Amino acid sequence: MTAYDRLLVVWAPALGSWAVRLLAATLRIRREEESARPFWARRAPVIYAIWHGRILLIPLLYGRTHPVNVMASRSRDGELVARFVRRFGFKTVRGSTTRGGSDALRRLARVLRWGQEVAVVPDGPLGPRGIVRPGVIALARITGAPILPLAFSAYPAWRLRSWDEFLIPKPFARAAVCFGPPLFVPSGADRSQQEALRKELEVQLSQLTWRVDGLVREP
Repeated sequence: MTAYDRLLVVWAPALGSWAVRLLAATLRIRREEESARPFWARRAPVIYAIWHGRILLIPLLYGRTHPVNVMASRSRDGELVARFVRRFGFKTVRGSTTRGGSDALRRLARVLRWGQEVAVVPDGPLGPRGIVRPGVIALARITGAPILPLAFSAYPAWRLRSWDEFLIPKPFARAAVCFGPPLFVPSGADRSQQEALRKELEVQLSQLTWRVDGLVREP
């Protein structure tokens, strides 16, 4: 790692978390959490699934009350992500779908069996945007933990010209976060059943995202 990389890893998460806290203080945030509350009341292990482009505010919104485990790659960018989310109370498991993915999946399964919560970005780390990769279905099948779709939106907002159209709320924007109904994957699900559930999760996440996009535009 170069001197520039070391400085970036140290300072970017600190400055980024400060900027997010400052931005969030200006937002009007609406929450629809009814689908999640029964699991929170039982302190049950769950798998939150959210599109990669909508993750910016989630650690701040839930880090204090839900020390969720998230996957971060072993790259420099993964180190930046890990240090950023830990500043809000999230925990990290190192690995990705492209490097160390199987090992990371086993670690996520382990923390779910310990009764902890996990968050995944099923179209990450490199897309395609809005397409659920099969890892989250496999994780739910081997652990029995339900998948809770999660969506965030804000208006007005910036959308970066990145593969995930990463969303950044503008100051004083209206924002919303919503949880969808749980999706369970039977332990005996065969490949065709897993594929059907993967498509079902994809539809649920897309519909939930459309819903929050509509909520923030309501007067």
